Amino acid sequence: MPHPLVTSLHQTMTLPVMAAPMFIISNPQLVIAQCASGIIGSMPALNARPQETLDTWLTEIEDGLAALREAHPNRPVPPYAINHIIHQSNDRLQADLETCARHQVPLIITSLRAPNQVVDAVHQWGGKVFHDVTTLRHARKAIDAGVDGLILVCAGAGGHAGTLSPFALLGEIRQIFDGPICLSGAISRGQDVLAARAMGADFAYMGTRFIASTEAHAQQEYKQMIVDTAAADIVYTPYFTGIPGNYLKPCVHQIGLDPDNLPAAQDTHFGSDNKKAWRDIWGAGQGVGNINSILPTAEIVAQLRQEYDRAARTLQDHFSRETCA
Repeated sequence: MPHPLVTSLHQTMTLPVMAAPMFIISNPQLVIAQCASGIIGSMPALNARPQETLDTWLTEIEDGLAALREAHPNRPVPPYAINHIIHQSNDRLQADLETCARHQVPLIITSLRAPNQVVDAVHQWGGKVFHDVTTLRHARKAIDAGVDGLILVCAGAGGHAGTLSPFALLGEIRQIFDGPICLSGAISRGQDVLAARAMGADFAYMGTRFIASTEAHAQQEYKQMIVDTAAADIVYTPYFTGIPGNYLKPCVHQIGLDPDNLPAAQDTHFGSDNKKAWRDIWGAGQGVGNINSILPTAEIVAQLRQEYDRAARTLQDHFSRETCA
């Protein structure tokens, strides 16, 4: 039997996808468009600057989704999620959580540290917590903290990705956790979403595909680079932030560095020339080679749904033929 939280979320969705919160790129317009298309939309709290802007942005999202539900009462509209960095370097975490508590944000995504002190606070207002993990050890810590769901950030995912194959990590975590699982790692097509479900995940976690959307707060050059590149154009390095991540090689070339010969560790000189990670060094996953156009979010999700349905029918036909044989 599906987990009750999985069942309740699937009932609000047209495709089992949670959009990944992307630093700088995700904004209220993108979140609303994602939810309006039938997938869970999300954004980092830190994208709202200054901190007081988060209250305004959450109101904008809630008002937009409320108007959508009122205008289309029979249309599935999923909840939205807000991401928090649970790390001592995030000095606005408490203020952001208090803002989310006032708005009773339905889904909270936590990253970079076990969310022990966050889970109880979110549960007090009825929210659910999904935590990013890259290893089985991280998953155990998150489960011990009482999270409601896990997000498996596997090899090939954009940004701060892990190194484990989704086949390996998902299988190991399913042995100890029967709750909701989102799977990420080079997922950019509807076929990939279906594969994630077949492997035992409840949702696919997609970020890079939505960088090349009209609503995303990304430079046009960045969006076009997503369209123009392939998996071979991704470099995995800790050089820019101190944490290993996947980035687009062409933008590394643009700042005068050789992406194939970067130091193994973060260079303290990086940033001294006003170049900044994430603003000037653009993250992306290995699935970029399957992204061929910049489209409105609604069209992206519609295309994903068509690919998902077509792949499901193809498999069903294949299995039917095998049974008859």
